[in-house]
Amino acid sequence: MNPPPPRLATAADAEAINAIYNHYVRTSTATFQVEDETTEERAGELRARPAHQPMTVLEAEDEVIGWGALSPFQSRCAYRDTVELTAYVRHDSHRRGHGRIIVQDLLARARSLGYHAIVAVSCEESVGMIRLLKSLGFAEAGCLRQVGRKFGRRLDVIYLQLLF
Repeated sequence: MNPPPPRLATAADAEAINAIYNHYVRTSTATFQVEDETTEERAGELRARPAHQPMTVLEAEDEVIGWGALSPFQSRCAYRDTVELTAYVRHDSHRRGHGRIIVQDLLARARSLGYHAIVAVSCEESVGMIRLLKSLGFAEAGCLRQVGRKFGRRLDVIYLQLLF
């Protein structure tokens, strides 16, 4: 059974979003954050998030199994038509098409909001996400060598980009 389409996240989703995200904080290089996000921080972010920078959640059987967001790529005004895409799927729900659903929904939202460029920043080790983004039309736009360090390793960051 397919899950319903992603919906806008609310502050009530903060704990579920963090359960997914903090797993990756502690166990992977999918994020370079090294300390857990608190529920209060996430709820505050969700309450303050403007409509033109949506955060969404994907549910299955009344549980949040993934989330994604469109966020500012850079703070300067000249970047206003560009957003950064982020997506995470619960670790026990991989390889079922959930990431694709989340990313496709965010791309549709970005297009309807009038964005011109979508950027995704991914650790070189996130091969599944890189493959997914490329399958949806993203092109590799560059690599920054050894700019991240986590778990005692220096890591490359891959930039991917999609233009509308």
